[in-house]
Formats: sequence, C-alpha cells, structure tokens
Amino acid sequence: MQRCMQHVRQARPAYCSAVRLLLIRHAETPANVSGALSTRPPGPGITDLGQEQAEALAEALADTPLDGLYVSTLRRTALTAAPLAARLGLDARVIDGVEEIEAGDYEDLTDRQSFQDYLAPIKRWAEGDLDACIPGAYDGRHFLERFDGAVAEVARRHGDDSTVAVVSHAGAIRVWLGGRAANLDAAFTASHNLANTGVIVLVGSPSDGWIIETWMGEPVGPVDVAARDPLGEAL
Repeated sequence: MQRCMQHVRQARPAYCSAVRLLLIRHAETPANVSGALSTRPPGPGITDLGQEQAEALAEALADTPLDGLYVSTLRRTALTAAPLAARLGLDARVIDGVEEIEAGDYEDLTDRQSFQDYLAPIKRWAEGDLDACIPGAYDGRHFLERFDGAVAEVARRHGDDSTVAVVSHAGAIRVWLGGRAANLDAAFTASHNLANTGVIVLVGSPSDGWIIETWMGEPVGPVDVAARDPLGEAL
C-alpha cells in the first residue's frame, strides 16, 4: 500500500501559539524482554517492571497540567497510561495512527536477521526513499501520513497553548521525529535511545513544524539538519 505525501522538513515553529506535546514510550513488555517484533494489536501487556515504570511515570508527571492524554491501539500503551490517567483525573483516549511501525512478515520473530530486514526499508525512508516497503506491511509514505494525521487531530482537538501527552512506541516516535523535528539530526538520533516510559517534549504545530525541547530530560538545542537518520543505531 502506497500513498502520496511529500516528505519535507518542517519550518521552525513560533512559540507564541503552539501545542506542547509529550511523546512517551510505553512501559516494558514481555516482547521487549524476548526481543520479539510485536506490532500487531492488541499486542502484549506490560511486565511487573513495566507496571513499576508506569507508576513512576505517573509520579514524575503528577504536577504536569495535561489537557489531554492519548494512547495507541496497542494495549501496552493503555496499561502504561492508566496510572497517569488516574493520578490526573483524565481519560486515556485511543487515537489511531500512533501505533508502532508494522512488522509485516517479521511479526513475532526474534532473530537478528529478521530484525535487520525489518529495519532495512525504514533506513531507506531516512535516505528519502519513502516507497520502500516492509514486506507484508507498508511504505514510508503510509507511516508518515498516519502519524502526521494523528498528531494533527490531537492538535485540532486541544488547540494552541495546550499540553497533551501521547503514549506511543519507540520506533514510531523516533522515525516520525526524524522526519518532522527541525532540530534533530542523524548524530543525535544515533546516540540517543528512547527507554521504556522515556518522555520527549516538543513544541509547535502541524502547520508550522516541531522543535524538540527535551529528550528524556536532556535539553536539545539547534543542530545542523542537512543530513538525518531517524533510526540511529538502535530501535
């Protein structure tokens, strides 16, 4: 399945009227422990450690005034968001489009070769070949279109000057930011993983673009975006 959408670097957003978006990776799952490519809904739950991580996330964000909280169609994101939703008195709403990059023919596989074959077309997306398809799944245009659409819908629902959290998945978050964040480059992505319940804070809008403020608590400054690799060394 291929859809037409131009893959362009967004302009630097103005900060006067913007959405603050918290992109959060889900807590640890059994698939994380086994190294399985698990992308098909509903997917696995979270481990005991993952539950502790979810509780710690709720504690860490207890004083963050969120206007909305969203999760993907995979149950691990809902389980991760549950303690935070209860703490803040919010409903964690499912939104289509922020699920993990579909593994297709490699679903549930754990061997290194399958993982590398899964990553190969995704790395080609970073080089500008958005027509590259994951066998049994989709191309880069499809991925960017669906994630763009979900973020745009979240921004539309809450408007300027809102703060919204989205619990999503490491691969999807990193690849989307690699194509859409104005101050992210290949070297940064390669040297910065996204841990379970790691939080990335960005500000901007679908029309003006996005700037990353912090990556798991580390401030992110302006960088050269002439060349970028949204995957880096590890996914």
